[in-house]
Amino acid sequence: MSKPIKILIDEMDDGWDEKLRKMGYDAYSVKKLRTEGHKLRTDYSVINYARENDMILITRDSESGQACQENNLPFILLDNEEIFKIVIDKLNLIK
Repeated sequence: MSKPIKILIDEMDDGWDEKLRKMGYDAYSVKKLRTEGHKLRTDYSVINYARENDMILITRDSESGQACQENNLPFILLDNEEIFKIVIDKLNLIK
């Protein structure tokens, strides 16, 4: 049996954790974890927390994405390039 996917939502998208939990995902928010007393002020701390807890980091921070990539850590980068692909896909549906 595969273990459930654990997700860490970076600060900019706080609230996605709640939406993902409603969809059945095991999701956590950096912002909420911080208010619970976790020391997650730096990119390094956030990435390290995700690694230690076997989580996928969802972030808009390209430096965090690069750090995850360099260290073979799972991540989803929501950068402008990814957002642009979504816009193009939606425009193609309108054609």
